[in-house]
Amino acid sequence: MKDRDFTETTLSSRTVYRGRLLHVNEDEVRLPDGATGRREYIVHPGAAMMLAMPDEHTVLLERQYRHPLRRHVYELPAGKIDPGEDALQTARRELLEETGYTARDWRHLTTLYPVVAYSDERVELYLARGLEHVGHRLDEGEFLEVITLPLATAVDWARTGRIVEAKTILGLLLAEKIVAGQW
Repeated sequence: MKDRDFTETTLSSRTVYRGRLLHVNEDEVRLPDGATGRREYIVHPGAAMMLAMPDEHTVLLERQYRHPLRRHVYELPAGKIDPGEDALQTARRELLEETGYTARDWRHLTTLYPVVAYSDERVELYLARGLEHVGHRLDEGEFLEVITLPLATAVDWARTGRIVEAKTILGLLLAEKIVAGQW
């Protein structure tokens, strides 16, 4: 079976908003049927997320306040890729800054695009093992709590809605597969 081509051609592009982290663009595009349309989307520098496992049955999570939701959220550690930095460097830096841990063993698991309808954000997901706690180095203005939790409990929290963040839920489900030797 041959896939049909639904490619849109950019006719013009403009920046609607430029922030410290995010930029919003609006493009005029030619649609596959020849008509024109508008596309608004967020340009994001990318991020690394770490599935940090102190042992085969335990994960590190963070609990932090997320202003857009006006609530505290449990998440796997993650952070923005800085200019000139590769994703693994980001993962190593963010794991140390946010959790106080370094990892001896790193494995790239997958690349995620969490919201393809309106953002180009990509998240590189890494498995971090062989952890050693060396002390927190949080960024100024960053407030979070690091939690060590049995993997089964974390998955249950996702099932019951205590963990709601999509990338974290995916990471925890991958952790189950990894522990079972299926990933």
